[in-house]
Amino acid sequence: MDKTFISCKNLKKSFYIKNKTLNVLNDISFDIEKGKTASIVGESGSGKSTIANIIANLLKPTSGRVFFENLSIFDKTRIFRKNIQMIFQDPYLSLNPKMRVLDIILEPLKIHEKFSKEKLLKKADDILQKVNLSNAIKNRFPHQLSGGQRQRVAIARAIILNPKFIILDEPLSSLDVTIGAGIINLLIDLQKNLGLTYLFISHDLKVVKYISDYVSVIYMGKFLEKALTKKLFSTPLHPYTQALIQSSFTFRKNQTKILLNSEIPSLLNPPKGCLFSTRCPFAKKICFNNRPELKEIEKDHFVACHLVKTSLTSLGSSKTTSSSL
Repeated sequence: MDKTFISCKNLKKSFYIKNKTLNVLNDISFDIEKGKTASIVGESGSGKSTIANIIANLLKPTSGRVFFENLSIFDKTRIFRKNIQMIFQDPYLSLNPKMRVLDIILEPLKIHEKFSKEKLLKKADDILQKVNLSNAIKNRFPHQLSGGQRQRVAIARAIILNPKFIILDEPLSSLDVTIGAGIINLLIDLQKNLGLTYLFISHDLKVVKYISDYVSVIYMGKFLEKALTKKLFSTPLHPYTQALIQSSFTFRKNQTKILLNSEIPSLLNPPKGCLFSTRCPFAKKICFNNRPELKEIEKDHFVACHLVKTSLTSLGSSKTTSSSL
């Protein structure tokens, strides 16, 4: 039985700047199963938020399709806007500063549903309870709330329509660690209780490891590795994935640290071969001349690398001591 809930097929997104093409996404495809959390990780500017905006129908792709329960989200958009919601990274910017909390969380209901005033107020009370907020904040403005409270209001606004799928675009980036931990636990509880499916976008691999069922690693608009979370963190095959993980977790004794060369190239002038070739410490001639395709190396583990067949874990034996990440 097909378990696919969200399916992205061959997404490409290009912008045109001074007669030059800026390819932000390069043939991105992935599926998300119902009730699961899929994460996308990568450095800033890698294309994570572009994917989020396309799935949320806030941005049109240059080519490619997105399917929600086998139906294209670009058709009958009103139906999908109700079922696909997005939580942004900075709630201070995503919440209207001139609206009170009550009006903010009820606005989606007023657009999509017709309820009496009494029922709307009851819905507001129920949703605030679900996100662990006191009814006392209903008449406050966003600037009168803490960062954690603002993000909980944003979550309440997203779930009040009973959506099936939620996109979380760096939802913890503006919060400190302890507040962020509370938000993550809230999201996990809501997923279990409401049967939600998540796309979680972040550069924080510790959180990604904790919340995700499977992870895709993106670099310059292209997936370099995809795998189940446990597999990706226990056996990362691509050197970029290895470097990301090493930059986020404490080293084991005698572990070799991967040194990435130079800076990320410009999307206006990407490398001819593998997009990662100019920074990869293991790059060979083939890497500079030919772009590798994302291939399944073992069950549910996909890698785009010419050298993975020679076991990248052994390629990490060169003695480097630092990483530019």
